[in-house]
Amino acid sequence: MPQHKPLAPLLKQTSVLLLFLFLLASCGAGKYLSKGDKRFGAEEYERAIEYYKQALESSKSPGEVNYKIAESYRLSNRIAQAEPYYKAALDANFRKEDTYFYYALALKANGKYEEAMRQVQDYVRVGTNPQLKSMAARELENLQQLDEILGMNQRYKVENLEALNTEASEFAPYLLDNQLIFSSTRGAGKEYLGNGEGFLDVFATTLTDSAAEMGGAVHKYEGINVEGLHDALATFTNNGGTMVFARGNEGTKKGRQNVDLFVSQRRADGWTEAKPISINDAQAWDSSPAFSPDGKTLYFSSNRRGGLGGTDIYKSTLDDNGRFSKPENLGPEINTPGNESFVSVGPDGTVYVASDGLPGLGNLDLFRIENGKPVNMGQPINSPGDDFGIYLADGQYGFFSSNRDGGKGGDDLYRFVKSDRKQVNFFVDGTLFQQREGKGQQRTAVANHTVTLQDEQGKQLRTTTTDASGQFTFPLDSASTYFLLAEKPGFFTARQRITTIGKMPAQDQLTQEVNDVRLTATLVLNEIVKEKAIVLENIFYDFDKANIRPDAALELDKLVQILKDNPGISIELSSHTDARGSDVYNLDLSQRRAESAVEYIISQGIDRSRITAKGYGETRLVVKNAKTEEEHQRNRRTEFKVVRIQE
Repeated sequence: MPQHKPLAPLLKQTSVLLLFLFLLASCGAGKYLSKGDKRFGAEEYERAIEYYKQALESSKSPGEVNYKIAESYRLSNRIAQAEPYYKAALDANFRKEDTYFYYALALKANGKYEEAMRQVQDYVRVGTNPQLKSMAARELENLQQLDEILGMNQRYKVENLEALNTEASEFAPYLLDNQLIFSSTRGAGKEYLGNGEGFLDVFATTLTDSAAEMGGAVHKYEGINVEGLHDALATFTNNGGTMVFARGNEGTKKGRQNVDLFVSQRRADGWTEAKPISINDAQAWDSSPAFSPDGKTLYFSSNRRGGLGGTDIYKSTLDDNGRFSKPENLGPEINTPGNESFVSVGPDGTVYVASDGLPGLGNLDLFRIENGKPVNMGQPINSPGDDFGIYLADGQYGFFSSNRDGGKGGDDLYRFVKSDRKQVNFFVDGTLFQQREGKGQQRTAVANHTVTLQDEQGKQLRTTTTDASGQFTFPLDSASTYFLLAEKPGFFTARQRITTIGKMPAQDQLTQEVNDVRLTATLVLNEIVKEKAIVLENIFYDFDKANIRPDAALELDKLVQILKDNPGISIELSSHTDARGSDVYNLDLSQRRAESAVEYIISQGIDRSRITAKGYGETRLVVKNAKTEEEHQRNRRTEFKVVRIQE
């Protein structure tokens, strides 16, 4: 009979093996983390992400590694992809302070506005980094303007240039001599380690009337592209004789600082060799050029010293000898502590910029400058993604770039066409009041209080705060139904139904290109007073019957909603008869009617423990010695009163 080996040595060997495997895994994680850090320091974020993800598999510090992955995505202009990694870092108890703020921006870039708002509010309240708190406070102000921006649904039809776009990135459209010129990472043999895509080149294709037909004959634009460099964002004078574009990242200096503006002149035999222009700053990132229609002003974006934030928009004039003037910052009305870039100028001289520092729907939004101030272009031009690089062909159509959901690659080109229909924007303007019990108590406006907008199914769409006069505003969609709600301890929840169905004016009745239809609402928070009877109107029963009629059910549904809106209250529902008939009969009939009403309410999802039935017969007449049928009807009533409030 074979003897069993002692158990203790086996356990010891197993423990040693597990320890060895653990140390081996830890060494592996450390090796990958070190390699990732090295790539991160060189701003080779795509490679850093690969190493960090390998380190994550066996790391003892998953919070830190997830944070580094998130930062790699953010710093390579992919903040939407950073969201789950910021969250994983926070879930792993990683507490580096900027994680909270950038997580909010990632949520916003994915259209999760309510979550982003809560995250920013929390950081403003508890953050300690003065610079980040200032940025968060500004972002909170921006998020609070979302309702207004979401209501700016402009009269444009937007379509993806699917035949032209690829799985790579295409952006920065420009129209010249019936050619659509754009920048793309397509077809590049060498990988740019910053984001894992190819190096940028400038391409061109012949413009067609149909977006579905574009992309059949795409070629690299002549006289501009250099292997192993980023060449992008070409702009031209009005006759196409001068071209300015951005070039950089050849590797002699790390990162964005190594991007400058270059100029080339068209000659009979092609473009001259591109030269850097005099207004470049050797220590800064200079890019995103755009000429005015007369070719005498060059706008561009730069993060040079003396600016207002990340990247700002500057302008420089060009004299008759081709010399550029000293660049001038467009100032704080346009530039912010965030990033303004991808400037363009329309045929009428209107300047357009992309910004992540102005109030918008996502990371970069598009703005037009009106009377010296930026105006968000609204949906559908803007989205929760990056929307930038707009080009206005004329007043009716144009092109822009976006990495919004539903595209083919990183960034895609889109065409927009102005609709002939006049635009109608719906709004509801409301006032919130509270009403206390007692003689002489008037309605008073409720300032600085939250009001919620729900859809017809009860889903929260957005919230706002009343102003000093208790007033608030929400933008609405056409042909939709909503509910407005406000809550306050000690008061019944205020609720009002609002609908835009059937309220669209006829086109021939509209006097402006953009028209506002404003609905009004009054929300009243009524004080909850225990044991105070509240009459339910229009609760009728058939003669000598206690069953709930359809018309009574509609009225009882209102009480069901009150109970759902105020989950902390319990009520007594009472039924009363008139004085005709015997006392015993009336008591029995009223009890059966009250119980029938309660059973109906319970059938609608209300907990039985929150409601009791009580029949009072003719013992509590409202009109004693009633003579008319109207007076008898006032006595035949159904009431409820709050008997308990859960604190």
